[in-house]
Amino acid sequence: MTQVSTPISAAFRHPLDGKPVLRSAPLRSGYRRSALPRFEDGTWDLSPAVFRENASSHKFTVHFDDIEDAAVEQTLREFLYARLNFDVPGFQMRLPPVSIRRTFNNARPFLEFVADITGSCKLAGVNQGLLDTYLAHLITQGRERRSSAPLLQVVYDLHHFREYMPSGGLKLLPWNGRSIYTLTGAKSIPGENKTPRLPEEIISPLLKWSLKYITIFSADILAARGELEALNERQKQLFSKDEGSSAAVRRQRWRKRLIAYIGHLRANGRSMPIWTTTPNGSIRTDPATKTTTPPVNYTLIYQHIGIDQNNLVDCAHFRQATKQQIIEAVAELGVEAGGMDTPISHDPDTGLSWRPRFDSTTVLAEEKMLQAACYIVCAYLSGMRDAEVQAMRSGCVRVQRSEDGIIERYQVKSKIYKRRDSRGQPETWTTIEPVAKAIHVLEQLTERVRERRGGNTLWRVLHERRGTKDHIGAEIVRRLNMFRDHLNAQLSTPSAPAIPPGRDGKPWHITTRQFRRTVAWHIANRPFGTVAGMIQYKHASIAAYEGYAGSSPSGFRDEVERERGLGQLDDVLSYFDRHRSGEVLMGPAAARISRELQHTADKLDPLPGHIADPTRVRSMLAHIAKTLFVGVMNDCFFDPATALCLNGKTEAATPSMAQCSPDRCPNSCITSRHRPLWAKAITDGEDLLKTKRLSPLQRDAIQRDLGRYRKVLTRKSD
Repeated sequence: MTQVSTPISAAFRHPLDGKPVLRSAPLRSGYRRSALPRFEDGTWDLSPAVFRENASSHKFTVHFDDIEDAAVEQTLREFLYARLNFDVPGFQMRLPPVSIRRTFNNARPFLEFVADITGSCKLAGVNQGLLDTYLAHLITQGRERRSSAPLLQVVYDLHHFREYMPSGGLKLLPWNGRSIYTLTGAKSIPGENKTPRLPEEIISPLLKWSLKYITIFSADILAARGELEALNERQKQLFSKDEGSSAAVRRQRWRKRLIAYIGHLRANGRSMPIWTTTPNGSIRTDPATKTTTPPVNYTLIYQHIGIDQNNLVDCAHFRQATKQQIIEAVAELGVEAGGMDTPISHDPDTGLSWRPRFDSTTVLAEEKMLQAACYIVCAYLSGMRDAEVQAMRSGCVRVQRSEDGIIERYQVKSKIYKRRDSRGQPETWTTIEPVAKAIHVLEQLTERVRERRGGNTLWRVLHERRGTKDHIGAEIVRRLNMFRDHLNAQLSTPSAPAIPPGRDGKPWHITTRQFRRTVAWHIANRPFGTVAGMIQYKHASIAAYEGYAGSSPSGFRDEVERERGLGQLDDVLSYFDRHRSGEVLMGPAAARISRELQHTADKLDPLPGHIADPTRVRSMLAHIAKTLFVGVMNDCFFDPATALCLNGKTEAATPSMAQCSPDRCPNSCITSRHRPLWAKAITDGEDLLKTKRLSPLQRDAIQRDLGRYRKVLTRKSD
């Protein structure tokens, strides 16, 4: 590791000059503290203290050389040194090395602002008026209120870490310690999660196609990669064989191999290869149909006959010499997109091939899409954070089997980094089969990269180029949105996009944090809902809870409970809106809940067309929202004193929905959303009664059940 040393001033030696930037942070194996950057170095590269292989280098590297004001540079160095090496109990713990760039970027604007206004960067002279001017400056820049918070946080930090800064830091307690969110006017609701939840109409098809990629399409993609590697190896062998021959002999061999290749296509009922897409915008015009298509796939032909594609002279001569031969072959055999041999599986929903045959460009493109699909399944159905997903390594899945050989649990080994030291803490997550399958596919997808570049981490950059980083890291966000666009481009119809847009009409921007929040919401509020028609959230709920059982600081259980509360408030607001629209509730609890809803409506406004403030409605109905649990056949407004599912165990905090008696329990409420299932149960019962083999007792039991079901659908609130 090369360090560029740029002293602050040749005539001035700072008290921290010569000291390693990190005094006590743990270092990766093979690094000594003496080799770390020093306080006065022009660049601080903290990679020796970063244990996350997927962390982007720009996050843990800062450069001081472009700071023109020497005083600003010195103060910034002191502040970052203090943040990296000291704790202020009750306020801030020391800064993780991977966060230094963000803190650098947040502190620099304030220090430069002070220098511009006062003519120097002496923080001891900063008064409240100057701080107010800086706050006003941030607001006038047009920043969103919440985006100003990190820029103001460093102002507080400059005060609290003043004792560890030789220049003294900020003596004044900024804004008398008032909340940052109060200063900016941005509301901060305790427990509120600002990460948007993926709407059902987006996450459902996104997960559906991800599962298809993993369970069906992956075999084709992996086989195509194997074929492409074999073609490349064949090309090298043929080229090596021809390398010592004269140009005339080489060209004679190429022509013979071309004839053999065309003969092979003819014998197997295949056509001449053209590209799947138009590389560099080039096209060909079919001489027979006059339609335009992508050009002939000469890259594939070169692989079969052994021409070095980097030798432009040979390539140009070959094309010119075989031009007429290729034209005649196209006229005889026709053309096919891609041209590789790997067969394409059928999509079970359509019975059609899910894509044309592969070429060298689409192999890599589909590998990237498969990687995105694996990430979606792993992140969404495990509840793991991005850092935890990307810390997975080859062999991280373990299967627990019962004595009879039946699989009982899938477990994934990875690391937790949040609220841990920089090394992370090993942890095991219990998960479900689709996640284990996704990891198995990912291991196969990255095997060749891991063999060539070393290491056993799984989230690797698949396209190897000179200077390419090893791990995908933050690039996964762009890859996820590329997957969304790819699905829409390949699988949409004019009336139905594969992944619909957001409510603003724009493509939904996918981020890694959205998956954890969305699955937590569904586990809390729709535990019996289905995911992509294959998986029940209930299964994911059990696995995710068990997975975090030994690591409560990871926060997933708390997050689920927080989402349960938010979901209950949203659901009761939906109840209120439907009530005002005239929906009539059914079930034993219908009358009680209808009275509560009407009482709230009367308090808000007697005008039926008035749009109520959602926040006020939630506040007024919070007492019944806390008791609301959404179910399949009914919703439960839970009261343990009267819940039939508890069998007298009134100390329970939640209902046992599996033991519910929805037509009899005083807590049960049935809405229009539940009616179709009750109607279907009646239809199924009536069809069953037509069976002649039923005994009198069976027939009587079914008729009694049907009577209860019909009564449910006709019983309305008073």
